[in-house]
Amino acid sequence: MDTSTLASTATFAAYFVVMIAIGIGVYNRTRSQSDFVLGGRRLNSWVAGLSANASDFSGWLLLGLPGAVYLSGLGEAWIAVGLGIGFAASWWLIAGRLRIYTERVTDARGGGDSDSLTLSSYLENRFADRSGALRLVSAVLILVFYLFYVASGLKAMGGLFDQVFDMPGDTAIIIGVSIVVLYTFLGGFLAVSLTDVLQAVMMWIALLIVPIVGIVAIRGDTGRETGSFAEILGGVEGSLGDALAPMVIISGLAWGIGYLGQPHILARFMGIRSAADVRRAGTVSVTWAVSAMAMALVLGFTGAVYFQAPLDDPEQVFAQLIQALLSPWVAGLLLAAILAAVMSTADSQLLVGASAVTEDGFRLFLRGRMSAMALVWTSRAAVIVIAILAATIALSGNDTIMDLVSYAWAGFGAGFGPVILYSLYWRRMNRASALAGMIGGGATAILWDVFDTDGISLGPIAFDALGTGLYAMVPAVLVSVVCIVVFQRFGRATPEMEADFDRVEREFRSPGTAPAGR
Repeated sequence: MDTSTLASTATFAAYFVVMIAIGIGVYNRTRSQSDFVLGGRRLNSWVAGLSANASDFSGWLLLGLPGAVYLSGLGEAWIAVGLGIGFAASWWLIAGRLRIYTERVTDARGGGDSDSLTLSSYLENRFADRSGALRLVSAVLILVFYLFYVASGLKAMGGLFDQVFDMPGDTAIIIGVSIVVLYTFLGGFLAVSLTDVLQAVMMWIALLIVPIVGIVAIRGDTGRETGSFAEILGGVEGSLGDALAPMVIISGLAWGIGYLGQPHILARFMGIRSAADVRRAGTVSVTWAVSAMAMALVLGFTGAVYFQAPLDDPEQVFAQLIQALLSPWVAGLLLAAILAAVMSTADSQLLVGASAVTEDGFRLFLRGRMSAMALVWTSRAAVIVIAILAATIALSGNDTIMDLVSYAWAGFGAGFGPVILYSLYWRRMNRASALAGMIGGGATAILWDVFDTDGISLGPIAFDALGTGLYAMVPAVLVSVVCIVVFQRFGRATPEMEADFDRVEREFRSPGTAPAGR
């Protein structure tokens, strides 16, 4: 075993040990479903803020985005701009109200404060839906799209192990998912959130160091041909003109809308200690996010200049820069940061998916017939099942990390984003409009790429491809909003729903009028 492999093996092993130790450390603090799903709503500002970052940006930030910029140049930077705006908007528009509403809204079935633990249960209680339709639709959307989202993380993990250890991707995916499942299984939300803090710090430091070292190396090589500024901004295969195309700009900026409906990020808003902690947490989180994405863009451009020959796998540009520029032991630590990025999102998504199975499946239909610990163990079993299904997708699919993430991101953003936003600000919104918005947005996100790229044939009827190249988020969100507004006339807000809305609004505007935590 050479020095480089030894260093990477040692640092990866140490990282795995720390993650599992955290899971074991909080195992005995998980005594109820609320503890497992939302950590008992005890996250302070720093943990909530950094955990939101780590659970969000994942391997996409360290592998997908730098790889896309390396290949296509400035055109991919619009995604980062849109995400920065959208992330700040989610903290400002959603976090505080959602934190209060999920706890205060009246239980649709039992009365009293509901303490909703999932988005699905929140929507059911917000719209007094005793039929279970809102829970069912939202749970299905969560499970379907999270299978692809978790698969993207596992695929990133496989690519990293292949790059570092020359290990077959299938083996790497199995090893990686086993570690993630273990500490998520043991510690639930609290373990995931605490590991997220460490992972966020590792990711940020790696993104800071590698571009600086790369730029210094490039400037120190006087014989290197770097090309013109416009050529650099075009990446390896793109051009500056492509980056300024209206459809590229609109599609890139549209990614920001997705933040309004990502369950694994919204769970951090729901789990924060109180609405009063939201402002500080948002400042920490947005500062981290904007600076990290800026460094990821610089990293992609640095790779496009540093490597004279095109890389076989553009999404490994970060890992290859680390191995080319740094000593083995430093490289091992920074490669572990990439692993941290991948695992930090996969664990959060597994947890939310498992929560949907338990809270919106077993608990809904077996209400009152399962003990607190029985629910916890059901959630732990669900973590394993979802992980196996996602690993199957990762092992069998050929899509890139970016493709898998963009598909799931559009699905969540359109399926939940408009519905969540309207539910917090529209007093008269009702069950019919919420259900229509979720179905319309989610279905459009699923079908758009089929119609826009390949066309579709249904027996004698054929639909030509639209060929716009527009990101599915744009039409899917528009459809969702139209459905919400149009279907409003087919239902009504009950006096209890309006009273809940007024009560939450008063508490949000006057902190301290009611206890914010339990």
